[in-house]
Amino acid sequence: MFSIALSDSAKLCPLEPWQAEEFLTHMDRARSNLDPWIPWASRSTDLASARAALQSYADRQAADAGRLFGIWRDGVLVGGVMFVSFNRNTGVCEIGVWLEKAAEGNGLISAAVSHLIDYAFDERGMSRIEWHTSPANERSNGVARRMGMRLEGTLREAFLHNGVRHDTEVWALLPSDRNR
Repeated sequence: MFSIALSDSAKLCPLEPWQAEEFLTHMDRARSNLDPWIPWASRSTDLASARAALQSYADRQAADAGRLFGIWRDGVLVGGVMFVSFNRNTGVCEIGVWLEKAAEGNGLISAAVSHLIDYAFDERGMSRIEWHTSPANERSNGVARRMGMRLEGTLREAFLHNGVRHDTEVWALLPSDRNR
């Protein structure tokens, strides 16, 4: 299987529908940490819904419109990164991430996001990478800063989650930002 080393004990690999059982087990461990930020965390509650979440990204991959990767540490799925959207025609994509609490603080997300940024700009010729996050998600905002992204604005009450409207910050990175 294709994989990229993120550390001595962690790797980045495609996360696909055939891994739904492992994904569900991971979601069960991570749900309380992820639910405030990741809508499909609360929707992946059984094998069928977990498989559907993974299938939606497999369909995006087949259409060259998105992609999902898992992060495994010591052989256990602990999080992931994704191209939430990937539009080759406009040259704009969005990266998203998630991680179990127990795996935080080891640089896994930053390492994985760096690989996606390099791929988007260097191999696919994208013009803009976006990062959408809640203003309250300090860990996510920190990753955006470490990656050199700029906060471009806040979309007020743009995101409905669990019946509540939330603000969304939009961060972005352009190829020219990498040279600063």
